[in-house]
Amino acid sequence: MNAIIVSDLHIGCRYFLYQGFERFLGNISEDHELILNGDIIDKPYAKLEPPHQRILDLIEQISYRQRVVWVRGNHDNGYLPRGFGKVHFKSLHTIEHRLLIAHGDDFDEIMPRNQAFIKAFKLMHDLRVKLGAKPVHVAHYAKRWEAFYRVLRSNVMMNAVKCAMENGYEAVTCGHTHYSEVTQFNGVTYINTGAWTEFPTFYLLVTPEAMTLKMVGDAF
Repeated sequence: MNAIIVSDLHIGCRYFLYQGFERFLGNISEDHELILNGDIIDKPYAKLEPPHQRILDLIEQISYRQRVVWVRGNHDNGYLPRGFGKVHFKSLHTIEHRLLIAHGDDFDEIMPRNQAFIKAFKLMHDLRVKLGAKPVHVAHYAKRWEAFYRVLRSNVMMNAVKCAMENGYEAVTCGHTHYSEVTQFNGVTYINTGAWTEFPTFYLLVTPEAMTLKMVGDAF
């Protein structure tokens, strides 16, 4: 089977690159399964601006002609819009025994244990923007704190790989960290598809022959 996997759109967030994602959707072939790997909505049930609502409408339309799977993340956990086409909502998804697909928040032991720090960090970021700093998503700003960010990424990766190993998968893909990467760890391929809140954006292309992390703009 063929599949396209993306994560962390954060529809409704001011930083969601909706124009690029709309073009991206228009280029997906009907013989590809579309897998949305968590944090697709930024704030469940919040009223969306028309361009963002259009993306949801397009996803619904696509679900009538090809399979669409929505894996829940920490932002959209519990989100289940009424009558949302034929979209399949899941907590996890798999492609045979080749690939485990999970958003990644369940593998994250760092942020849940540091909520006070995370809250203070977000407040500091919001203050910076109000004082005239370039407005960027808080995850983009957090990448300046390289040591902390490296620990977060490694924690998610190691726990995701452990889960994949224990369940017999050769690869695992996540989002959550907003950092696109491919690495090998303990014989398992770990792939993170990054986020659609900053450039460049990425997607994972799965075919019967290979799993390839590609930058948006590359041919399918």
